[in-house]
Amino acid sequence: MNIVFMGTPAFAVPSLEMLIEEGYNVAAVVTQPDRPQGRKKVLTPTPVKEAALRHGIPVLQPQRLRNPEAVAELAEYKPDLIVTAAYGQILPKSVLDMPPLGCLNVHGSLLPAYRGGAPIQRSIINGEKVTGITLMYMAEGLDTGDMIAKVEVPIEDEDTAGTMFDKLSMAGARLLKEQLPTLVQGKVAAEPQDESKATYAPNLTREDEKIDWSKTSRQIYDQIRGLVPYSGGFTLWNGDVFKVWACAKPDKGDQGKGDGEPGTVLEVSENGIVVKTGDGVLTLLTVQPSGKKAMDAAQFARGTSLAPGTVLT
Repeated sequence: MNIVFMGTPAFAVPSLEMLIEEGYNVAAVVTQPDRPQGRKKVLTPTPVKEAALRHGIPVLQPQRLRNPEAVAELAEYKPDLIVTAAYGQILPKSVLDMPPLGCLNVHGSLLPAYRGGAPIQRSIINGEKVTGITLMYMAEGLDTGDMIAKVEVPIEDEDTAGTMFDKLSMAGARLLKEQLPTLVQGKVAAEPQDESKATYAPNLTREDEKIDWSKTSRQIYDQIRGLVPYSGGFTLWNGDVFKVWACAKPDKGDQGKGDGEPGTVLEVSENGIVVKTGDGVLTLLTVQPSGKKAMDAAQFARGTSLAPGTVLT
């Protein structure tokens, strides 16, 4: 049996590694094209490509999978089953219809909630206490296919998008391992999604990273966690970008504290930068002034001109 695996980020690697370790024949891997990374814009392979090359598996990197040439190249590998995990492109009908056993997707949410490209980040940003993995058959719509199995994964208060990516990537590999022996025998019964309960998690934009200090301390805390370690949140200090990478978890004692409008800096010390929010205060622990590297509060406080009374916008 030939399996073609499609994925791009580190989230997908455990599922690919599991297929290889379990002895499945991964005939080819499809991943996004290499992209420039870092300040020097070095052309960098995707984590899935790196994993595939380590195992000597052929790698396809079409700019657009729906191009006839890309479909024809994929068909040469005669896939009996296609497995995807965070590939990053919607599969056209010509690909969905190609493998006799169908196309499976390891999706990072409990569908039909959080369909789309950023389910993990948006689950945290929205303050969810639990998320999970859904193993599903792929359809032409965005994460609309029938569901095969699910597993729940709690979101702890200290979790970030980074830690949840790790937890969910491993949970996805385990769920795939558990279900595959039945799936390779033929298509299994799957549950249609309830469209009335569908919600969406589109890819994050620059606006999603902007801190609105009029929100509650908890909402801002969750926003930062959902953006770490990829972009962090940001506010403006004297018109320059001022990034926030970590905050102290707010508690009831923080509610109702502080005077001034939201965004007002109340204290700058080695213990943190205390900022007024919509319902109290929030203590920033790791920040990054424009043009500098990220630093903890103690390091920042020793050399900053940020003074109490300054309003971050």
